[in-house]
Amino acid sequence: MFSFDLLANGLVAGILLGGFYAAVAIGLAITFGQLDIVNIAHPAFVIVGSYVAYILNTRFGLDPVLIGVMVTPVFFLVGAAIYRIYYAAFERTGQESLSGLAFFFGVMFIIEVVLILVYGVDYRFVSAGYIGDTIEVGVVGIPLRMLVPFVVAAVLTAGIYLYLSRTFMGRAILAVAQDRLALQLMGADPVRIKQFAFGLAIATTAIAGSLLIIIGPVEPSVGRLYIGRVFAIVVLGGMGSQIGVVLAAIALIGGFELLRNMEWLQIVFGEDFDPSLYRMLLFGLAMVAIMLWRPRGIISSREPSIVLHEKKGERRAVAGHLVKEGRA
Repeated sequence: MFSFDLLANGLVAGILLGGFYAAVAIGLAITFGQLDIVNIAHPAFVIVGSYVAYILNTRFGLDPVLIGVMVTPVFFLVGAAIYRIYYAAFERTGQESLSGLAFFFGVMFIIEVVLILVYGVDYRFVSAGYIGDTIEVGVVGIPLRMLVPFVVAAVLTAGIYLYLSRTFMGRAILAVAQDRLALQLMGADPVRIKQFAFGLAIATTAIAGSLLIIIGPVEPSVGRLYIGRVFAIVVLGGMGSQIGVVLAAIALIGGFELLRNMEWLQIVFGEDFDPSLYRMLLFGLAMVAIMLWRPRGIISSREPSIVLHEKKGERRAVAGHLVKEGRA
């Protein structure tokens, strides 16, 4: 039977969880969407952020969100150092495609194994005054363990967006994603800019990790669950588009969670229908549909700078090597 209460609660939970996924994907939108670096180890750094929050929360009783903010500079320096290694070993020699992908796979594997050796495979969690509390708004219950990460994720996402669009370094990051040669002609060093951008992306994982462990317990291998989802969010949102990442995260993850409590669909498909079993199928179908509708993502202003004008006013792009793409 249809229940408005379940529908409303599922919708709110989906939006809150989608906001958190935006915080996880926002850093990947920089590395993958703007720097063309396939950092599949990004979720592993999120798990490292969760464990750092766990350690400092357990030993000193600090709030997980505060911990995430405090260790952000450390994560930034780690990210900058990793990019220097990546650049020297792969990007400078033009081997970043497959060799670089293997490099980040190795980084992900090392992080997971080290965490398992040190902390085992048991789930770890943090304590805070708001974890476990719920705000009741009519028939909707809003757990603070999800509301707090949503608010922090919104602030993080807005901060990244404003930084990239309003500051000199932010615009330089956007420029290096569009035309590296033009940036060099203007006297800027693309390598240093990309190093800073990669450090910024890894810095966001410190906060995202602290939010993840607030939502629920974590263990070393849980990061694998996020690889496909966050890459899908970045691609569907529009490569490098922060606003697109937010919309894609809320639409996909929100819709994904909305099906969790939709037993009323059994009226249509029969009593044996379990909506939770079809969530991944619908997730994949949604990805295919969106990419067919918007091949460049939900929000993307990239289109060829040279087009062929046909008699009927149609526009047809010329060969890719003859065009330059604009800002995403």
